[in-house]
Amino acid sequence: TCDTGDQQTTAAVRLKEPAATIVERLKDVATYEGEDAVFECRLSRETAQDAQWFLGDVPLQSNEMNEIRVQGTRHSLILRKVTLEDCGSISFKVGQHSSAA
Repeated sequence: TCDTGDQQTTAAVRLKEPAATIVERLKDVATYEGEDAVFECRLSRETAQDAQWFLGDVPLQSNEMNEIRVQGTRHSLILRKVTLEDCGSISFKVGQHSSAA
């Protein structure tokens, strides 16, 4: 705000969070049935943007079979005790960016 006594003007500053990009992409994982499969990727920056993991087209959530972790810029998915039904494409999406394995 600028106030000269008889006149006043006000402006606002708005910040937009820069989009995070994927700097370390997912890698294919081979494991035995009944073991865990771990997928990791790293972003260019920590972000409040929604990040989502998918098995095929199905969005995954953290539960007793899937553990989703975020540690700074590193995002991890652990598929617990995989079965043959878990075979397929795993993907990670954040903003307009995605990676698959």
